[in-house]
Amino acid sequence: MRFTRNVEFEIKPGKANEFKTKFDNEVVPMLKKQDGFRGELSLVNPQNHAIGISMWDSEKSAETYRTETYPKVLKTLESLIQGTPSVQTYEVATSTIS
Repeated sequence: MRFTRNVEFEIKPGKANEFKTKFDNEVVPMLKKQDGFRGELSLVNPQNHAIGISMWDSEKSAETYRTETYPKVLKTLESLIQGTPSVQTYEVATSTIS
């Protein structure tokens, strides 16, 4: 794992459980099909603020996901999130995750 995409967004009020179910059942399978995908960590706080951290073998793998599959992910979740997600990318400096 050498690269991450961090996506922050707001889940619509009352939709957190539906978001979790749809993410697990529809988005995770899309992620798993992507070359270079290493894992996903999704966090949701009580105020429905969410952070998704996807881990990738390389920046190229993450970029391919961004252009080819991320638009489909947004479409899948559009009824459950509000506003435009903020995306930041990082190189992994250190990690205990293998």
